Amino acid sequence: QQQINTDIITAMKAKDEAALRTLRALKAALMIAATAEGAKDTIEDDAAIKIFQKLAKQRKESMDIFISNGRDELAKTEQEELTVIEKYLPKQMSEDEIKGILQDLITQAGASGPGDFAKVMPLAMKSLAGKADGKIISALLKQLLG
Repeated sequence: QQQINTDIITAMKAKDEAALRTLRALKAALMIAATAEGAKDTIEDDAAIKIFQKLAKQRKESMDIFISNGRDELAKTEQEELTVIEKYLPKQMSEDEIKGILQDLITQAGASGPGDFAKVMPLAMKSLAGKADGKIISALLKQLLG
């Protein structure tokens, strides 16, 4: 939260409209989460990352829809916002790194075929939380289990 507040001031001084618009959206999302019922008025970094991942996913989906409908100017806006949000997310792992971890999890779980997908997927999601997209994890796991 402190970093975002600092970055908002920097964006205002730089007159960077895209960054400012996105940072304000991030700040608003954190404030909503902090004031939600049962919240403790502050957001831990882990929770903030989950919120940012959700916002990034929304931007990606919107961008895909805009591109498929020929609305390039709107897609560009979503891409600008996504670029700003990604600065606050942990670096995503490559497919090779993900495959290596999935292979280890498959071995640990004793999985041998497609029927064991449900056994390994929860372990993979827990192990790779925040480091890889769930769709990529799912696709690679299906590929590895055959």
